[in-house]
Amino acid sequence: MEKIPQLLSDNIRDVADFPKPGILFKDISPILSDPALLLHSINELTATSDGQKIDKVVGIDARGFIFATPVALNLEAGFVPIRKKGKLPWQTHSMAYSLEYGENVVEIHKDAILPGENVLLIDDLLATGGTAAAAIKLINELGGNLVAASFLIELTSLNGRDLLGDTPVNAIISY
Repeated sequence: MEKIPQLLSDNIRDVADFPKPGILFKDISPILSDPALLLHSINELTATSDGQKIDKVVGIDARGFIFATPVALNLEAGFVPIRKKGKLPWQTHSMAYSLEYGENVVEIHKDAILPGENVLLIDDLLATGGTAAAAIKLINELGGNLVAASFLIELTSLNGRDLLGDTPVNAIISY
């Protein structure tokens, strides 16, 4: 691992049996509480745009918002939230999906992304890929050009990339 990703990895706390028995939760709270580590994580995620012009940065509810908003500012792009069902106040597109410990539905405002806009998807964690796959479908429904999906952490043993099709996937830290 490179220096910054290793530094970030060293500051992720493992929490056993959260949110349910058998799950090993990767807690990013130590990164979030340290301004230098938080800045490193945001800069690493920003760099995954590979210098491409990005119009919108999409963050997935809720930890994805923490990273996507400053990445959007760094890229001089707009921020778009993908939220859990019933949390957005206007007309939405919805997508149901399965995740590693249940099912959920996410939504995006119908006017959040214009056809042809370049989009960077950001979230804290890629596990089984269900949430990210649902987000990608929503971006595609709106006609966005998904440049990449970027994650602070990827749990490679869960094969989440497999659900993301041809989308370029970036992970700062892989376990």
